[in-house]
Amino acid sequence: MPTPRHPDAPPTALDPADPAFARDPYPYYARLREQGPAARVPLANGTHAWFVTGYEQTRAVLADPRFSNVPPRGAGRPKSDSPAQRARACLARHMLNTDAPDHTRLRRLTTAAFAPRRVDTLRARIEELTDGLLRDVAERLAREGSADLVDAFAFPLPVLVIGEVLGVPEADRAALRDWTYRVGSPADALRPGAVDEAWTSLYAYFGELIAHKRRAPGPDLFSALTHDATEGGLDDGELLAMAFLLLFAGYETTMNLLASASLLLLTHPAELAAARRDPGRWPAVVEETLRHASPLEGTTWRHATQDVDLGDGTRIPAGSSVLAVLAAANRDPRHFPEPDAFRPGRYAHDATGRGPRAAPHVAFGHGPHFCVGSRLARLEAAVALPRLFAAFPGLRLTADAAELPYRPGLLVRGPRSVPVAA
Repeated sequence: MPTPRHPDAPPTALDPADPAFARDPYPYYARLREQGPAARVPLANGTHAWFVTGYEQTRAVLADPRFSNVPPRGAGRPKSDSPAQRARACLARHMLNTDAPDHTRLRRLTTAAFAPRRVDTLRARIEELTDGLLRDVAERLAREGSADLVDAFAFPLPVLVIGEVLGVPEADRAALRDWTYRVGSPADALRPGAVDEAWTSLYAYFGELIAHKRRAPGPDLFSALTHDATEGGLDDGELLAMAFLLLFAGYETTMNLLASASLLLLTHPAELAAARRDPGRWPAVVEETLRHASPLEGTTWRHATQDVDLGDGTRIPAGSSVLAVLAAANRDPRHFPEPDAFRPGRYAHDATGRGPRAAPHVAFGHGPHFCVGSRLARLEAAVALPRLFAAFPGLRLTADAAELPYRPGLLVRGPRSVPVAA
């Protein structure tokens, strides 16, 4: 049976680079879930993996130390030794690919930078940066009659914010976007050699940035990590990997959150009108976007260190590759009624502040690897979205939402463009 080009049913082999799957993977995940909370899936690269799609089982896997985050030696396609492969191996030493106690040590070194009080102090700066970008959008709309909300709004805002937190120069943002896009995409979706070039470029860039921070430290997080001797500090390889992870995670998820929220509101005018009438509804819009259009489609890969019984007759054998599919767990109908509907009201309190709320989504993960930057992402969205739609009351989509291209792969997910006019 040939692989179908649209995921109405689980294909013989899943191709994450398939544009049709990228646009709408949810029917495929729903069919997988009908088989049980986890299913063994053949992949187009010739390997197999267990996809966990049930909500309860996803949370269980993410909190279970029997599922290791350390990539098994030789995992994935065989790769010959090369400068790009060595760069990739070094940058992959980040804390998402570690278990305790190494993960505990690495996470503790970054937690203070994303503490609630410190994040909340960024609100005024986020407002200032948002207003500046919206002036640019207005100029583009006046000059050209249209604009892409991804390029003009959803991408630059989180890059500017995380750049200030980490100390990444603004002038480097375009190149970094291109490189991180490539390494987060299936190689089959790009021209030959594009991924290797990106890994090599990222390795060289972060090496130069860290050397600069050693010579001329500033008030940013990279400088602090470079000079921090707490718990032995970070060695050079750990510094490079931490730099890559914090930048990639710091803007990719927020970019996809802003782009998806904008698209959902433009295609659900009643929900947009409700948020405009009641500013207190915007946090619920953010939470429902995180659930409905998870910016992280799946977690990083795990492997079972022993046989694990997930219940419902599902037993994952030791040594198996495992992907906790956050996007699927967030649409589990056993926990989210009408899971495919965009309904921010499910996360809104009633007038007393004690109304029923939906189950907590897992868009930022769960357990020891819960996203350290989740508060910052929520703050950026809660600040930027109401400002966007207040600045452009007549904003409208200029393309068929069902035909917009999406980021390929199983890691991050969001529209690649959201073309609008005012």
